[in-house]
Amino acid sequence: MTHGMIVAPQPEAVEAGAITLRDGGNAVDAAIACALVQTAVDPMMCGIAGFGSMHLYLPGKGLHGLIDFHTKAPAAVTVDMWEDLIEGECRDGFGFILKGRPNEMGYQSIMIPGSIKAYHEAVTEYGTMDWKDVVQPAIEYAREGFTVRPHVDEFWSAANVMGRVSTAEKLKACAATKRIYTNGGGEFHGVGERIANPDMVRSLERVRDGGADAFYSGELADDIVADMEANGALLSREDLAGYRTQRPDPIWGEYRGHRVAGNPPPGGGVMVIEMLHILENFDLAAMGHNSPDYIATVAEAMKYATIDKDTRVGDPDFFDVPMDELLSKDYAAGLADRIKSGEQAHVERLGEPEESKDTTHLCVADEAGNVVTMTHSLGMPSGVITEGLGFMYNGCMGAFDPRPGRAASIAPGKGRFTAMAPTIVFKGDEPYVVIGAPGGTFITMGVLQGILNVLDFGMTMAEAVAAPRFTANSDTIDVSNRIPRFVTNELEDRGYPIQRSPFSYVFAGVHGIEIDDGTWTGGADPGRDGMALRV
Repeated sequence: MTHGMIVAPQPEAVEAGAITLRDGGNAVDAAIACALVQTAVDPMMCGIAGFGSMHLYLPGKGLHGLIDFHTKAPAAVTVDMWEDLIEGECRDGFGFILKGRPNEMGYQSIMIPGSIKAYHEAVTEYGTMDWKDVVQPAIEYAREGFTVRPHVDEFWSAANVMGRVSTAEKLKACAATKRIYTNGGGEFHGVGERIANPDMVRSLERVRDGGADAFYSGELADDIVADMEANGALLSREDLAGYRTQRPDPIWGEYRGHRVAGNPPPGGGVMVIEMLHILENFDLAAMGHNSPDYIATVAEAMKYATIDKDTRVGDPDFFDVPMDELLSKDYAAGLADRIKSGEQAHVERLGEPEESKDTTHLCVADEAGNVVTMTHSLGMPSGVITEGLGFMYNGCMGAFDPRPGRAASIAPGKGRFTAMAPTIVFKGDEPYVVIGAPGGTFITMGVLQGILNVLDFGMTMAEAVAAPRFTANSDTIDVSNRIPRFVTNELEDRGYPIQRSPFSYVFAGVHGIEIDDGTWTGGADPGRDGMALRV
């Protein structure tokens, strides 16, 4: 038996990871078992046709690095293919609304998946269990079915938000999708109902027996390609066969004497570190948690990092990202001086819609000192399921900027920026805070506040992920409904537009593990349905 802790937004997935540890697997085995079960029990948040970022610290193997499995644009895309369809930009700066919505729904929204490639590589290279045994729990959940949880129901039934295509519309647009997720009357299965997916069982069995090759070049690939070709998709056989993960080193920052390791672009680690470097110039604890001064200061750091993300961060294989400057403490100090002067940053936006948050996360630590923090996603679900395969494809084309010549513009083979920020904070040479979140562009803002809550305010991990959050991905400060109005009234008096969420737990779903003197304590965001479990 391996002792350890795992935390994720789905209890079934957490339990599968914990059982994997109990059966002798290490943190990597547990992470991938958890991730695969997540695809079966939260199939709009993630899937085997998705993507993500896996941050691994494996001291016994002398490894601290990442498996980057961001999705890539198919070779058939062109830089100006949607330029004349633009209707608006998301208020948080992540994605565009196009006439007819081809970028966020349907076959043309699908980019090259990376998930199964990364999961198979992680287990075969760094795990201690057989791949087939790691996949099996997901097969059982797909076969026996999963019970619809409150957060799943909320997500499926939500109306369209600020112009986005609603998940409900996507789930009913494709015949195979509608058959799986609605009842005979065309209504979604409700809380407590059970959904089995025998088509997904067969796909997972093929992946179990054939590994990643089954998905990228085998019989499963044949079925995928046939459907893509029949429906005018951009994704091709050559795209699938040519997909490769990347293995970057972490990027580094420092905050109040702690070293902070994050993922490089096209992931969001650079934003987390830039914000921490800015905020190190302030005595946040003296301001008081979620006071007007605190919220205004942190919001300005968020805005500056957002401006830099929008204009200076993209896929480094296609865009020259000035990493030395963005990670520089001198650069951060200059931005801090502007905040101290009372200047309010301005974030340019072309519209008001909000980004989809179709993502999930997990963190694992084991007794050997291994830790894994991984965010994985469909980006936004495309709504497309190939008849007989049971899994949904990502809809990641929606995050590209349809305007040529920009950091996030469309290009063949290009990865799109994501806010995914699986982060490890070190105390000395040992991992101290292992953290990450789902939640679209709110991810970096949620991870930032989780770290600040532990390091500046001495919260436990459970307290840190449950504390009320806010975000500033635009000139507006969005706040959770648990932040008092007497606080936001003062911010409005200072000239800040405030948008109050109707939800008490909102702006990412932060999950983390704190490791202190060999003791694990975990926190699962209470706004999601998950848990932390120690074995």
